Amino acid sequence: MSDCCAIAKPEPAATENCPGCGRKGRPVGFATVQAIVKPELAPSRGGETNRFCPNPTCDHLYFDGEWVARKSDARVRVGLKESSDPLPVCYCFGFTRADVRAEVQATGKCTIPDRITAEVQAGNCACETKNPSGTCCLGEVRKAVKEALASAARSDTEIGGSP
Repeated sequence: MSDCCAIAKPEPAATENCPGCGRKGRPVGFATVQAIVKPELAPSRGGETNRFCPNPTCDHLYFDGEWVARKSDARVRVGLKESSDPLPVCYCFGFTRADVRAEVQATGKCTIPDRITAEVQAGNCACETKNPSGTCCLGEVRKAVKEALASAARSDTEIGGSP
């Protein structure tokens, strides 16, 4: 007998929300998950439901249905999920928040975003497989620069008094 008329059981719906914190996860490519998660813990096949949990306080890094990878399952430090240096902000070229702060303290500005942009334009980035979020790091780098500049301005005001 043919099974063409059999009633198929529906696949369980993939959830967009992290099972650890309930926050909506961002889709990431299978290549990202394979590159970041330790080989013995990575899923053996890809799907379109791999998600990255962007909640800094949640231990979950990726999830897909029943499968979950925690930050301890990653091959690299996930800057977003860490609270102590070194906090990576650019995985392709190795820049950290400390690098940003040091340049701002030394020069009053930061050229790191421009240096990364030049490398990207030269075709030397691999954010899809090096950045745990699977996205370009420039947004996080610019955020770190803005925070470092604001911190330096507050320090100058505290040292020199109010204008």
